[in-house]
Amino acid sequence: MKPIWIVDDDQSIRFVLEKALLREHLPTRSFSNPRDVLAALEDATEDDAPQILVSDIRMPGGSGLDLLEKVKALHPGLPVIIMTAFSDLDSAVSAFQGGAFEYLPKPFDLPKAVELIRRAVQESQREQVAEEGMSDTPEMLGQAPAMQDVFRAIGRLSQSNVTVMITGESGSGKELVARALHKHSPRAKGPFVAINTAAIPKDLLESELFGHERGAFTGAQAQRRGRFEQADEGTLFLDEIGDMPFELQTRLLRVLSDGHFYRVGGHSAVKTNVRVIAATHQDLEQRVKEGAFREDLFHRLNVIRLRLPALRERREDVPMLTRHFLQQSAKQLGVEPKRIAESAVLALENFAFPGNVRQLENICHWLTVMAPAQVIEPKDLPPEFGVVRNASMVDAGQVPPAPVASSLSAALLQPHSDYALPEEDASSQAHQTPSGLGESAIAPDPLNGGPLTGWEVELEDEALMLLRSGHAEVWDLLSRRFEARLIQAALTNTKGRRIEAAHKLGIGRNTITRKIQELGLEKKIPLAAEE
Repeated sequence: MKPIWIVDDDQSIRFVLEKALLREHLPTRSFSNPRDVLAALEDATEDDAPQILVSDIRMPGGSGLDLLEKVKALHPGLPVIIMTAFSDLDSAVSAFQGGAFEYLPKPFDLPKAVELIRRAVQESQREQVAEEGMSDTPEMLGQAPAMQDVFRAIGRLSQSNVTVMITGESGSGKELVARALHKHSPRAKGPFVAINTAAIPKDLLESELFGHERGAFTGAQAQRRGRFEQADEGTLFLDEIGDMPFELQTRLLRVLSDGHFYRVGGHSAVKTNVRVIAATHQDLEQRVKEGAFREDLFHRLNVIRLRLPALRERREDVPMLTRHFLQQSAKQLGVEPKRIAESAVLALENFAFPGNVRQLENICHWLTVMAPAQVIEPKDLPPEFGVVRNASMVDAGQVPPAPVASSLSAALLQPHSDYALPEEDASSQAHQTPSGLGESAIAPDPLNGGPLTGWEVELEDEALMLLRSGHAEVWDLLSRRFEARLIQAALTNTKGRRIEAAHKLGIGRNTITRKIQELGLEKKIPLAAEE
């Protein structure tokens, strides 16, 4: 990893930051004045160039603001964090105007300083990957007819500034399509700014979108430009638009109507010229019917709609994508690319990929690190491919016919209307063995060498039976039933408190909310008042 450069004439500041960052496994390099930094930049190679620059604002022999200007001229994409005393806040505003990533007021809280630097590192890495992806490799890969339709649509929209709505499952590549639309549009020379509206807390999202004035709220120590201002003359990508809070939808509608908005705490209207591309994995028409999404905003965004196919709808693209991701992963890790056997490719093609292209990419990273040999075999695939391997064994006649569906598998296959648990405590049921199953129902786990519990044996039997019968989308069928039962039990246990249920399950609040909507559980479970 590239080092973080620290510039400060105070030796104690350098020492404290160095030790704190090294504890986080972040390499550092320190300087006492701007002159040495500029000299080091001229001699730096690709490997020892800075990942982040953290600089004091007032030092003997040079100003941090002057250094910022010179560094940005040499490395426009390098994030720079300016350290400043509270009395230098006006200078900090100048730092923002000069392109600083953030400022760090002195005296600073060390954990917060490390967190800020780590956030800058993540942003830097994300931008580097995005730039490499757009310049060194094809923008998008796909030979399937469904993807060719997407490519044709991008081509037709290449000379247009029209608003576009991209729909598709999580991980299917919606941001990649948005970047392609921007790159091939008349706004290609302008900025492309992306924001995930579901990943930012409700209280901060308004400031992120529209910016804020100094003093608008506690902690707003300087004016900050929002994403709409940052994307002026370019493209703003609003990911997961279906999760935007209802009260912010009105403000967004106003900007889309006339291009004017107010910063948080501001009194003067700001004009912006932005093309908006929105994306969602949700059914917005249904959200409109439920009153969770404004109908007028929906029609404003839904000018042109592009639907991205799930990876299971374009299985013929899996081999090409797999080899591409293995090459990319090897390049990032600096190792020799691994090859993949045709039998392993076939296993990948037969997998449902609930996480779509993102999941395939992550699997390729996993294989690059974890596969023991240079040629990847089916046995090297991650544990979630156990169903695929069992299916292959069935086809080869190595597994006896599955028994008739058990009580658990029958429950898993019940329609949504039968989701309601009996009124006794669901938490006690969660720890019971299915009726009629004792310790004799525990069998060795062929994947991990450990025992399978009774319900796991039944689940595997049911999966094998469905696979043998040629049932379509076995993964989706069983996983939806399993997730519904799991969420229902947790919410029954917490008396409908979603946050507590999510915490007990080890998932996020956004995840449990999305799953409840996807599985149609809103009216079938005891929900508490809005948290």
